[in-house]
Amino acid sequence: MGHKRSIGMLVAVEMDSIFARYGTPGAKEKRGGFDIYRFENEEYVLYVIHSGIGELAAAAATELLIDRYGTELVVNFGVVGGLTEAAAQATLCVVTKVVHYDFDVSGIDPVQPAQYPGYEDAYLPADEALVKKALALCPQLQPVICASADKFVGNRADKEQLHERYGADICEMESAAVLLTCRRNGVPCLMIKAVSDGLAGGGKEYYEALQECADLALSVTDQVIRGL
Repeated sequence: MGHKRSIGMLVAVEMDSIFARYGTPGAKEKRGGFDIYRFENEEYVLYVIHSGIGELAAAAATELLIDRYGTELVVNFGVVGGLTEAAAQATLCVVTKVVHYDFDVSGIDPVQPAQYPGYEDAYLPADEALVKKALALCPQLQPVICASADKFVGNRADKEQLHERYGADICEMESAAVLLTCRRNGVPCLMIKAVSDGLAGGGKEYYEALQECADLALSVTDQVIRGL
């Protein structure tokens, strides 16, 4: 029997979509305060970790997937806010870059706001080869820049400001942590998102569209994983 790939999937809040698609996990354990579910098919073993919301939890959960479960690929799907008219509700996206917009050491280091030391600018690049494969497998995906920070953005003016300042198309609360942790470990990372609340939407629209958009994002994510 050949080697099965080990894939990690970080899920912030969309666990109902996981169980609806994959059914009962083959195993479950709690480690580091996180619930981890194991699913297996003929091609790969999938470790799904329920991180909860926010960058700190997402970083810890991603590191656990890599260190404990030896994942060769980390995937993050989920729902996001749209920052432009084009990023309307149910728009499917693949993240090409992430800007961690509330990170700022420009007061002590010769860098821009949101720029991590060691990077050329404020953007953390996603795995280019994986993005290309995802787009080839699912041409309906829109390549986007994601603005990420520990803040739910529901105000139109704030959304427009993020787009104007960073050229970002979507916003959410985990991608910077997931991508930065993967890059530090040399593990490829793929992020596929569906817009739940558009430019004029906020918390109400988010909750109304959460399940449908989460299911949509996972469906495409699963399609990409199986095609890699």
